[in-house]
Amino acid sequence: MAAAKVPLSRVYQSETIDRRILEVVKGGNYILGPECKAFEQALAAYLGVKHVVLSSSWTAAVHLLHLAQGIKAGDEILVPSLTAFPSIEPMIHVGARPVFCDVDDTYTIDPGDARKRITSRTVGILPVHLYGRPANIDALKKLADAHGLWIIEDCAQSHGAKWKGKRVGSLTEHAAFSFYPSKNLTVYGDGGAIATSSDEIAAQVRMLRNHGRKDKYLHETVGFNLRFNEIQAAVGREQLKVLEDLNAARRRAAHWYRRELADVKTLTLPPDDRDGVTESVYHMFVIRLDSHDARESLARSLKEQGIETGVHYPMPNHLQPAIANLYGALPALARTEDYVKRILSLPMFPAITQGEVKTVCDAIKRSLVR
Repeated sequence: MAAAKVPLSRVYQSETIDRRILEVVKGGNYILGPECKAFEQALAAYLGVKHVVLSSSWTAAVHLLHLAQGIKAGDEILVPSLTAFPSIEPMIHVGARPVFCDVDDTYTIDPGDARKRITSRTVGILPVHLYGRPANIDALKKLADAHGLWIIEDCAQSHGAKWKGKRVGSLTEHAAFSFYPSKNLTVYGDGGAIATSSDEIAAQVRMLRNHGRKDKYLHETVGFNLRFNEIQAAVGREQLKVLEDLNAARRRAAHWYRRELADVKTLTLPPDDRDGVTESVYHMFVIRLDSHDARESLARSLKEQGIETGVHYPMPNHLQPAIANLYGALPALARTEDYVKRILSLPMFPAITQGEVKTVCDAIKRSLVR
């Protein structure tokens, strides 16, 4: 099968990263060694947080975080339904129940809708900085403070994004990051981390990820094997050094898209950052069509022209079969259910050229007028 003319995503690579991988292979340390410690320290400094603890994936890191928090069966956690399914897996695994909230027109959790869903069992909020745009943290913190709730930022798609000048991941008590290959900051495989200001939480997660031990043969608790490896840490360290440049390239591509598509009246473009509060990093560039049929028709047409697109995400989590099996039918979320029928992710990656963006936009215009 021929490669796409314009792929949906393309991983950043460099000769420096290639060299660093070989250095680690030859060095003889492979798991939770000096590269991992250095990556944790560098990422903590970049975010402006006290601790970063690596684990084998976002899902694993948040599972360990929930255990360290002492979340128990029956606890409820507010979370947007429009997010990747892994956002809710850890809470379910520790016995908590996700309480799904609608989104606002930024595709992030609607604080007003979240407020209506708080009960005596609600313990926290897990907002998702979706598509690289920060959620409304000020409103969520006000809500959390009023009801005694904690917040965990889901930063899986938002490495380097800012809210009022501060980087996401440093805005609340805890946060979690993914380094999956398509992310803004990747490690050429699965990987994740928590960021926290709590010494106790960081210490607990460090033990839990490594069989519950403080040293090689002393196990203080029953833990897991959810460790990070040295090769990927070396990759992450090098990616972090250029993350600001990579994000600037994504913002430049978003500008090109906006300019080319500004006059296409049947499209809704992503919210921009003119509010002076948010600084998005465009993990994805998501447009919205007038109807489901229009979205499907455009996606087919672009595919025929060698342009990859995606839908993130076609089925919201409150409608997933796995959730129906656990909780039965759940209340409708009007905006979420509407948006998932009409959104379409366009190619977005740091190396995308102005010519490739124009190719995509010209194809969109041809498809919508035929």
